Amino acid sequence: MSINRELAAHFDMLASLMEISGANAFKVNANRTVVRVLESLDDDVAQLAAAGTLEKVDGIGKGTATKIHAFIETGSIPELDALQLELPEGLIGLLDISGLGPKTIGRLWRDADVVDRASLRTAIEDGRLASLPRMGAKTIANISDSLDFAEQSADRTPIGVAHPLASALVDALGAVAGVQRIMWAGSLRRGCETIGDIDILAVADTPADLIEAFTSRDDVLKVLVAGDTKASVRLDAGMQVDLRVVPDDCWGATCMYFTGSKEHNIELRGRAQSMGMRLNEYGLFPDDGDSTPPQDRGIAPVAAATEADIYAALELPLRDPARRESGIDITTADAPLIQVDDIGAELHAHTTASDGHLSIDELVDAARRRGMHTIAVTDHSVSSVQANGLSVDRLLAHVQAVHEARDRHPDMTLLAGSEVDIHADGSLDYDDDILAQLDIVVASPHASLKQDPAKATARLLAAIEHPLVHIIGHPTGRMIGRRPGLDPDMQALVQAAASCGTALEINANPRRLDLRDRDVRHAVAAGCLIAIDTDAHTDAHFDFLPYGVLTAQRGGLAAAQCVNCLPADALLAWLADKASLAGACG
Repeated sequence: MSINRELAAHFDMLASLMEISGANAFKVNANRTVVRVLESLDDDVAQLAAAGTLEKVDGIGKGTATKIHAFIETGSIPELDALQLELPEGLIGLLDISGLGPKTIGRLWRDADVVDRASLRTAIEDGRLASLPRMGAKTIANISDSLDFAEQSADRTPIGVAHPLASALVDALGAVAGVQRIMWAGSLRRGCETIGDIDILAVADTPADLIEAFTSRDDVLKVLVAGDTKASVRLDAGMQVDLRVVPDDCWGATCMYFTGSKEHNIELRGRAQSMGMRLNEYGLFPDDGDSTPPQDRGIAPVAAATEADIYAALELPLRDPARRESGIDITTADAPLIQVDDIGAELHAHTTASDGHLSIDELVDAARRRGMHTIAVTDHSVSSVQANGLSVDRLLAHVQAVHEARDRHPDMTLLAGSEVDIHADGSLDYDDDILAQLDIVVASPHASLKQDPAKATARLLAAIEHPLVHIIGHPTGRMIGRRPGLDPDMQALVQAAASCGTALEINANPRRLDLRDRDVRHAVAAGCLIAIDTDAHTDAHFDFLPYGVLTAQRGGLAAAQCVNCLPADALLAWLADKASLAGACG
């Protein structure tokens, strides 16, 4: 994790804890502003601090600069440390409960003695919440549902949190003298949306040196195990990390074993047994009937050095880690899966016109720096009041501003669009005469996300079949670990979308990843078009793209079925032709 992102996370927590404590709103908002500045800053904060130019950055004043210097020097912000000691530790865990913002959490703490999830549950059950102002039965029921959902997901960490941690660890440990190979494995390598523990594998000349470097890191909260070739620690970020140092000659077998999934490994072992062989973490061996591990008896493996060697020896196609899950035929090769480099367009992004933090020009620049040829400006529609949604007049003025920006950016295809709310009854937030003036329409559900499945299905089908809708954004509206979202008949949706030429979106924000991978599999089978978008609100959000691609890969998506992979002229042709195709669907 870069220091910019680390600092942004610390300032975000500082703002939340200040708001819980009842601090002045101006001070809280000042720290929220710093978060946005750090997330969108291209320059490394540490380099700016060393050069003495921090305060030249718009949004970073003297007080903020002092906090940043303290973090660089000590790894912490004194004001944040003081608040964490002052407030009950369990209040931080309530921030993950959907529907509970910092201000509400502060009120529950002061007025209902809520200090953690357990006391929140008690306060719901004994009626203390019901005695508070503005805590009606429906609000309390929603909090209870969100608490249930969060507790069910408590042992898993979103990939957007685990991946930066693992990346930083692998980079740092890979620089230790004598390390020849290092990588993460497990569910993180398979691109799962949530991660249990982080598994790291390495080959090193002196394993003891690597184990020491690993267990003595500043971010290690507790060393759980430390042996000659393996160690386990708990990071101060809350995750457990397991490191194994293995021999180079069995690297492929070890990677395969610790990548999983468990079900995939069982299938491979069964395949090996049917061919008179045994497969374990040390290699693929001939089966001589002796139950003693073959590697302990000096038996030479048939294959072990690379995963490709093992799959070949089992007469199987090499399986991408993202596709090593149950229910996928191990004997059938996948078509080449979509890659991050295949994507040339971002079709769902926000500016300061609604709730984004980039101007139109800054949004274009962010896309250009990622090598994209097309960027769609899709700010929120009028019903998204919480996101500063655009009235019709504001939308039309914004469209004109996008058109004017095209002259300033002739190298970029710039689309004027909107993320339009899909109402509970399936109607859209703007009339058709307004939608017809847009280059692209992303229709998304944002409210009424607890509809019964039949109503949710009808609602989304109405949007899919609308001739002016191009993409259904984050179709279920779920937030991982916070809310389950809608539960429509996905088979019906993908069939309708395939008929209408409407794309279903994989929202790459790691808190969404909506569509789910299983739904992508249905869409791929139906021939439905897929969009992969970051839903960018800041510059840093463009870097969410790999998470969406991993979800697409787990669903077996090829680039040819993704609209973001189309060349600019083909993309424009699809956008223009979609209305005529949709006229015949439904």
